[in-house]
Amino acid sequence: MNRSELLTDLLSTPTAPPVRQDPERDFTRQIEVSGDAAEVTVRGPEGMDPEGSAADVLRTHQLDPAEWEVTGFRSSEWTMANGEPGVSARFSFGRRKVPAVVERLDIDELLDVFDKGAGFVPVQEDGEFTYVVALGDMQFGKIDGDGYEGTIKRAMDCIDRAVELLETYRERFSIEHVHLAWLGDHIEGFVSQGGANTWRTQLTLTEQIRLTRRLMAYAIIRFASMVSRLTVVAVPGNHGEAVRPGGKGVTRYDDSHDTEALISVSEALTLAGEEYAHVEVFVPDTDELTVVVECSGTVVAHAHGHQWRSGKHFEWWRGQAFDKASAMHSADLLLAGHLHHELIDTDGPRTFVQVPAMESESTWWRHRTGTRGAPGLMVLVTRDGQVPVKEVVR
Repeated sequence: MNRSELLTDLLSTPTAPPVRQDPERDFTRQIEVSGDAAEVTVRGPEGMDPEGSAADVLRTHQLDPAEWEVTGFRSSEWTMANGEPGVSARFSFGRRKVPAVVERLDIDELLDVFDKGAGFVPVQEDGEFTYVVALGDMQFGKIDGDGYEGTIKRAMDCIDRAVELLETYRERFSIEHVHLAWLGDHIEGFVSQGGANTWRTQLTLTEQIRLTRRLMAYAIIRFASMVSRLTVVAVPGNHGEAVRPGGKGVTRYDDSHDTEALISVSEALTLAGEEYAHVEVFVPDTDELTVVVECSGTVVAHAHGHQWRSGKHFEWWRGQAFDKASAMHSADLLLAGHLHHELIDTDGPRTFVQVPAMESESTWWRHRTGTRGAPGLMVLVTRDGQVPVKEVVR
């Protein structure tokens, strides 16, 4: 190995593999529904089945194609960005008429259904699901609330409860993949407010990073023996920035103690032998802030959340997705932290989950608003873009 190759190897980081660009996830399908009428527009490569794609759009929006019939059709050709021919088709649908007379069910038969249901046993869902554990905003070193002692104890207790919940959810779902999402601001650092937080920070920078590393390792150890695949992601937060020249700028966007802590843990895992060979670790690529990983058919995006203003998460997501070269173009689920309270929001088939902070409170925020924290982490169960389970663990 020459000197150049050695340097490249030493500076390498465990970035996520590219997510497959699936035409079925493209943002080139539209639907408008008004009462018993619907308009569906689909665009794609030449050879695409327009009517089948339009039916898929109906299904995506919980509309049964069998209940709709085509009442109008318009098609045109266009040239895609790669220069190849494409097809654009617009379908008009009308809801099929339901027979005016419907046979009335016997009320005794309906009541009998309830009686028979008393002994119902839930059947496990088919197919592999991923169990997601998402947490962030520990801000180790901060004096606020119960301090770093309370935060580390709470984080470990929440991880232990998440382990227990995995067995509970396995009664309903086939789960062999656990995904750990570390969503930034794991340390308080000394760059916030131009260093004005220094006086309220009890730990040194190296102590803050050490606590983060050991908590990450603790979570990996707790879950590794329970599954056949364990993926772990960390993204940079604003408090974890390594350097902020002049109190404002950054070096590179991936220059972060939040992610470097996980890189250090990944290096330890490579020395741990076959016992941890099924653990995969991912951090952002050079000068990036996000990571996208596929979990049981769900494309999961991770960001700290300081890239957008409160309530503007979907506006930011749409902007990122407009760039077809970005993996955000295909994302089904976006995980974030930063704003310290839980929030679940949906837009069509896409889901946004903001996790609560792990620290107990921001004293500045309490003085300003009177609101204390509600710390914890979140667990989710997902497959094929669906997220049927979203639970806060405290």
